[in-house]
Amino acid sequence: MSKPRRTGPPPPDGLVIVDKPAGLTSHDVVGRMRRIAGTRKVGHAGTLDPMATGALVIGVEKATRLLGHLALTEKTYEATIRLGQSTVTDDAEGEVTATASASGVPREDLDKGIAALTGAIMQVPSKVSAIKVDGKRSYARVREGEDVELAARPVTVSRFDVHDVRHEGELLDLDVTVTCSSGTYIRALARDLGAGLGVGGHLTMLRRTAVGPYTIDRARTLEQLEESFAVLPIADAAAAAFPRRDVTAEEARLVAHGGRLAGAGQEGGPVAVFGPDGAFLALVEEKNGQAKPIAVFVG
Repeated sequence: MSKPRRTGPPPPDGLVIVDKPAGLTSHDVVGRMRRIAGTRKVGHAGTLDPMATGALVIGVEKATRLLGHLALTEKTYEATIRLGQSTVTDDAEGEVTATASASGVPREDLDKGIAALTGAIMQVPSKVSAIKVDGKRSYARVREGEDVELAARPVTVSRFDVHDVRHEGELLDLDVTVTCSSGTYIRALARDLGAGLGVGGHLTMLRRTAVGPYTIDRARTLEQLEESFAVLPIADAAAAAFPRRDVTAEEARLVAHGGRLAGAGQEGGPVAVFGPDGAFLALVEEKNGQAKPIAVFVG
């Protein structure tokens, strides 16, 4: 039985890295976190499929405004790919659509197939992704029996390592680590690896171990959070994700009221501004010699 909703003063502003269990959607986790934290001001970044487990970034209170600015552009996963079976969803939750013996796939061909899917590649997302097609989610169209065709898009797979190869009868299971850009579908890597080898493939396990600067060693399960709720303070979360700028007391007062600061040579993306007391004040973007606040977190 779940515990009653947390009561008392509002929770502190910050991020929670949740170790998401299998079977829950990211939205389900947000619902649980609202009850645990005792606030409606909860959001998430970097969605995980229900089958997947691992690091899910949750924002609480003012940190929900931080989520849209986080550059969670690189993610790392531990996964198991099964060669010899294709499924309608490219993972173990879908119906098997084709089978072939993968027991004779040479390691050399396997390595070549993985090399072809490493680096800057064009990837066709899984048909059961949340990508919208004419205003409707692709997965919803597939569930209604439509044959959806999605366009290939550029992604980067910077790491695709095989740690173990296991024979399961005529099937071949690969334990892998993948580090990739945001928007990469690990299910599609499994599908395309199997297709390239002529035997088909799908994903049977997926666990995210890092999303941007936030790693699984910082994560806590929902049960642990039920017992003892705590956040990564918003100042620490911002310092981990953005370049830092420390300002004087006068500059702190200016930026707290939405004023612009003189440029500091930090163009190229959001910069976290901290006051002389170490408090996180705002995110600014620098252009043409001025740093303009894009989100203020004090006052």
